[in-house]
Amino acid sequence: MSGEFWLTDRQWQRLSPLLPNKPRGVPRVDDRRVISGIIHVLRTHPVMAAVDVQAAAVAGV
Repeated sequence: MSGEFWLTDRQWQRLSPLLPNKPRGVPRVDDRRVISGIIHVLRTHPVMAAVDVQAAAVAGV
């Protein structure tokens, strides 16, 4: 299952105690999935920024 996540088990063990664990109205989703999604966006953002610049150049913007 750890293959689906950006964090290794060891990294997750260090990070998980720092996250809030109190329920606040809305049921919580899996924190590890959320953090992995954030890391994914941060790691792929430069690629998306380059695509945006190329698309603007092609469109003549």
